[in-house]
Formats: sequence, C-alpha cells, structure tokens
Amino acid sequence: MTTLSPIVVLAQSQFKVIAFFTGKNDRAHVSFVGEANKRFPEMARQNNFIYDTTSNWNNLNASFLANYEVVLFLDTRPETPEQREAFQKYMENGGGWLGFHFAAFALTPSAYPQNWDWYHNDFLGSGQYKSNTWRPTSAILKVEDPKSPVTNGLSGTIKASPNEWYRWEKDLKANPDIQILLSIDPASFPLGTGPKQHEIWHSGYYPVVWTNKKYKMVYMNMGHNDIDYENKTNKELSFTFDNAAQNRLILNTLLWLGTARKSYIR
Repeated sequence: MTTLSPIVVLAQSQFKVIAFFTGKNDRAHVSFVGEANKRFPEMARQNNFIYDTTSNWNNLNASFLANYEVVLFLDTRPETPEQREAFQKYMENGGGWLGFHFAAFALTPSAYPQNWDWYHNDFLGSGQYKSNTWRPTSAILKVEDPKSPVTNGLSGTIKASPNEWYRWEKDLKANPDIQILLSIDPASFPLGTGPKQHEIWHSGYYPVVWTNKKYKMVYMNMGHNDIDYENKTNKELSFTFDNAAQNRLILNTLLWLGTARKSYIR
C-alpha cells in the first residue's frame, strides 16, 4: 500500500472551483453530494483554492464558467442543448473538469439515456454503463501511471472507500486518447457481495480513474456511499472522504486542473 508524502502548496496557486450537483437521485449519491460539499471547502481552505457550488445547471453558460478554472460534476450531467454546448466549449478552450461516479452514467432506455455522443463517447470514452458491483464494497486499486500529476505521491496500490463499481460499454484501454490512472487490482476479487451473482466480479480489467489526453479532465468512479437499504433505515454506512490516499488523489487532481487552466482565454 502507498505511504503518503506531504503536498507542498504554493501561495500563488489560488484558483476557483465550481461544483454542479442535482442531489435528488438515489440516497447514496445524495449522501456523497452532502459529504463533498462539507469536505471540499475544508480542502480549499487548507490548499489555497476557492470552492463554490450550484444546483442550477443553467449556470452552465460561458459568462458564468469564465469565473472558474475547474468544473466539478458531483452526481449528474447537464441535460439541455444550451448547457451541453457551453460545457463542450469550456473544455475545448482549456477548462478543467473532474467528474464523479454517476456523472458518467448513461443507459438507454433510462432516465439518463445515452443521448450525448460527444460527452460519453469522445470526452469520457466510456460509452454507456453496462453493469455494476453490489453491495458497495472497498476495492484495492492499482496505480497504473505513478508519473501522472494526478497520482503524485501514490504508487503500487491504494485501498478505496466502499463504492459501487461501474463497468462500461467501451474498452477504454483500446482508446489512444485515454490514459488510465487507476484500475481494480486483481487482489480485490471477488468484488461485491451480491445477492445476485452477476453483481460480484471474479476477474477482468476495470478502469476506475482516467483522463482524456485531449482535455484537462479526470473521471473518478468513486462517489457512491454505502447506505442501509436492506433494513430501510437509510443510515449512511460509509463515507467517500474517510480515506487519506483517496483524498490525496482528489486533491492532486484539483491542483493539477486548477493550475493547468491559466492559459484559458476568457
């Protein structure tokens, strides 16, 4: 497992982050959004950046985005053509983006169909959602690229917080634009507890953190807390940010994205 070294943050590294969220879809995702909006401000104060939030997706427009170096999608994605066009232009002009878990979800038919080819096929490279593990369980993650600024200070493997792990339609390792940063380590298998057998993974290759080299972006599959659905208490049984190595990964990503966008033309 990784031993963490301290991060040195320069005073002049201040940048602004805006987190978009919906906070209505699935108790586990709502739990993560609430947790993120408590923990990111603490991280911002300690590391010299500004963290703002909005649940108004109509703020996804050029004039609003011009105030920020980094955009976060904490749970869902934009749905209107105007929002989607503004986000695509922001990314094509050098904006930074970090998306978590459900932000990449698309399944036709569902309430979130795959009806945005640029985002799911080009930008994320993953295509549609195919399946997931259940219950939410911790996994050992293999650091695929220890030289990336995102994995700075991480090497070998890290133990992730409990999560619902996604499998995707497209083979990300076959896409030359995609750089896989962390994947499920074979030591994790069997991953998941069921009760359905297809919800337990016994083998295979599963990317969980990656970047598209054409953009300043990172996607992380983390972002689904464990909830006591079985006993109908809806009690939160795990928290994504209760994990030093995973927090290091997230902070590395924000610092890289935030300082990388200084050349963006407003």
